[in-house]
Amino acid sequence: MRVDPQTEAVKVYPLPSGSANANLNTATFDKQGVLWFTGQSGIYGRLDPAEGQVQTFQAPKGPGPYGITTTPDGQVFYASLAGSYIARLDPRTGTATVITPLTAGQGARRVWSDSQGKVWVSEWNAGKLARYDPATNSWREWKLPGNNPMTYAVYVDAFDMVWVSDFGANALWRFDPTREAFDLFRHEQPNANVRQLLGNAREVWGAMSGQDKLVVVRYP
Repeated sequence: MRVDPQTEAVKVYPLPSGSANANLNTATFDKQGVLWFTGQSGIYGRLDPAEGQVQTFQAPKGPGPYGITTTPDGQVFYASLAGSYIARLDPRTGTATVITPLTAGQGARRVWSDSQGKVWVSEWNAGKLARYDPATNSWREWKLPGNNPMTYAVYVDAFDMVWVSDFGANALWRFDPTREAFDLFRHEQPNANVRQLLGNAREVWGAMSGQDKLVVVRYP
């Protein structure tokens, strides 16, 4: 759906026939204004608002497509939670190329690009933060601190600091890639369960599904 911010009119773009129970998850615009999206049932797709028709594709390993992001040079990557991989999408054909992280069965949940086009991945099952560099086709991983890290959302701010939500620690972590160090921002209430992060130059906002609230971190 698209909401017009001026009139608040809602326009609906139906998925193709046979796409029932797609379990749509996350969306991102590429540099041509095409909206790409994921569905956990095992699909991903795109919508060109100028054409108004939705096209869907079968994910290469079945169910799992979850988070999705666009890099500064226009590449689109999605993460598959159930499939434990990330994939690069071909903007012309829509084909997904599977890219396998270092840890097997890691549960790649969400992805976010930094300003250099490196793709950061929250690994839910492994409790790790991972980084894929498309330029060198290389991976790095960092285990979150604590006894039972559960890495959910990931977001890269304007300073290329990487923020992740951790269900296990009931906290947000800020990861500095230069120092390779984590800084802790613990929630004041239990069971915050932040499922998505976003922000601007001086703030990080999170959706606390366990509290029905928003959380914000403001920093100089």
